[in-house]
Amino acid sequence: MSLQNLEQSLIDGITSAADETELESLRVSALGKKGAISERMKTLGGMAPEERKTAGAELNALKDKITEALSARKSALQAKTLEARLVTEKVDVTLPARPEAQGSIHPVSQVWEEVVQIWGDLGFSVAEGPHIENDFYNFTALNIPPEHPARQEHDTFYLQPKADGSRMLLRTHTSPVQIRSMLESKPPIRIIAPGRTFRSDSDQTHTPMFHQIEGLVIDEETHLGHLKWALAEFCKAFFEIDDVKMRFRASHFPFTEPSMEIDINCSWEGGQVKIGEGSSWLEILGSGMVHPSVIKAGGLDPERYQGWAFGMGLDRIAMLKYGIPDLRAFFEADLRWLRHYGFRSLAVPTLAGGLS
Repeated sequence: MSLQNLEQSLIDGITSAADETELESLRVSALGKKGAISERMKTLGGMAPEERKTAGAELNALKDKITEALSARKSALQAKTLEARLVTEKVDVTLPARPEAQGSIHPVSQVWEEVVQIWGDLGFSVAEGPHIENDFYNFTALNIPPEHPARQEHDTFYLQPKADGSRMLLRTHTSPVQIRSMLESKPPIRIIAPGRTFRSDSDQTHTPMFHQIEGLVIDEETHLGHLKWALAEFCKAFFEIDDVKMRFRASHFPFTEPSMEIDINCSWEGGQVKIGEGSSWLEILGSGMVHPSVIKAGGLDPERYQGWAFGMGLDRIAMLKYGIPDLRAFFEADLRWLRHYGFRSLAVPTLAGGLS
């Protein structure tokens, strides 16, 4: 058979191939080890140099044509197969969802909603701010001096310096939201600021990224008694107990004066912590009266306005309430852990219906 007839025969076969299986058989019969073109290639060694040069060029050209035809036909067959699948494999989006629950709410998301519900009932609104902050909002406006250890790179994640030498950073707390709220609104201010924060720390009870909630009240008459009452009401509602004993210990935070760390009574019987009973104490948050310098940095007159603030870790109180021993497991995406500690997707926490 001449090369022209062989080419025409192969092209006709490729064009009429009904599926990829038939096309593969044609490829093997043409280009396989014992294929028609391959067998002719083997005869080149017995030809004279000039004849071999001409015949070799013709066979290589034929081989390229057949390869291109096979590739084009394969693409066409694949497109045809996909089109057939798309016609038959339809999904009716109007059908009801599967009745069984396939996912769960992460404990942090659950606790976030619980906290928002409680403080919302106490008259607080939710405020938000950016994760990437500048030095003023994260440190200076909060009365944190230049030499404070929190400003060092062993504690704070800094971005690359700008042309003017200044450096943005990942916020180390949600306190910058307090400054932004004071600058953007007029008293009375009652806000909570839940959100992600970042610090260069990692162990069983610390992670580089974690969640905080801070609260701020600014007006002309609020005082420490209001802070103590509000935190007591929060703890009773969050831990779902009738009463809780609280201990206020003097401490120091640059942005509050006086500053206090707050403990609640608990029991460690049986290796489990139980809030609201027993004679042990557990520190859960920091608080205090807003420092006059912070009020001034927020664009308000500290001679006229005063306020109080608090802050706590959402991850930490989630561990306390639901008995989770290791903070790092919160971020490992282990399905077994999520199924064990997760919450039903439709179980939205409410004070009326129950938080947990």
